[in-house]
Amino acid sequence: MKIIQKVFALLFKAAIAVLIVMSTTFGWIPTASVNLPSSQSRHEISSYLSSVVHKLAGEIGTRNYRHYDRLEMAKDFIAQEFEKSGYEVSYQTYSVNNQSFSNIIAAKGNALEKNPLIIGAHYDSCFNPGADDNGSAVAGMLSLARLLSKEKGIDRIVFVAFVNEEPPFFQTGTMGSRVFTKFLKEGNIKIQGAIVLEMIGYYSNDWFSQKYLPLLGPFFPNKGNFVGIVGDFQSHKLVGKLAKGFKNASRFPLRTIVAPRSIPGINFSDHWSFWQENYPAVMVTDTAYLRNKNYHQQTDLPETLNYEYMAEVVWGLRSAVLGLMSDVNAQGGN
Repeated sequence: MKIIQKVFALLFKAAIAVLIVMSTTFGWIPTASVNLPSSQSRHEISSYLSSVVHKLAGEIGTRNYRHYDRLEMAKDFIAQEFEKSGYEVSYQTYSVNNQSFSNIIAAKGNALEKNPLIIGAHYDSCFNPGADDNGSAVAGMLSLARLLSKEKGIDRIVFVAFVNEEPPFFQTGTMGSRVFTKFLKEGNIKIQGAIVLEMIGYYSNDWFSQKYLPLLGPFFPNKGNFVGIVGDFQSHKLVGKLAKGFKNASRFPLRTIVAPRSIPGINFSDHWSFWQENYPAVMVTDTAYLRNKNYHQQTDLPETLNYEYMAEVVWGLRSAVLGLMSDVNAQGGN
């Protein structure tokens, strides 16, 4: 009888411990709903973002190695959008299982020779329409390219649309961003750092709409109405500079986290590839599966995204990038 009582006591304590840990996966900090003032510039950005996402996730749809024709359609569309903004487009093409895949590189002049800032996002999807993952981020990248096209220092920025981020390529040598970072390292190409956009379109002002990795919840907001900048310890300066620049132009809620790159979830995108070569890199994200119930589902559709909030995120990132490039120009490009 005593043994049975001890077993039940241990099980009870274990259950309590699990419940406590589970409670920390939800945000604890109460926050207000986000209400943004309207402006013509934000409206124009919002409309463009919507048009890109609807093209990629609505018209083209699932785009990956199993839907190769659609992946190629997405590639052509993205390249055309870069060209409309005045960029020179080139392709980094490689083969996997007798299929050719291409990273899309857009820049002005010989930017790769000028210690550039890399801004990237993957354009494939995980066997689903991929509106948030990752149509929203591609739209954000293309919108940034448009907004920055005539700014001073644009010849030190390289935009890259990465292919093959999703399984079965994820965190392997055939991941598009991994092919790109190996090229940088082998060519001894120095960069200021990389900003990787990964799902920036899903938001909610509902209570308990935001989850976190275990034990983090007590320190972060309860509502999923913010955007995050994520970096490892080597990238902490880049995280800080981006956050400062973002807040100079936008009131949209922003949260940052710097943590060991080994923590699951911290490294779940193309910034991982830059970390493998010890380049500073950050991920800008709506927190993906920790918020968006449509993650990797057929329900990841254009109408589920908040383009007004996305536009504000893009506007803040524009300021952040301009701040970075101002610092680089002041230092003579070093």
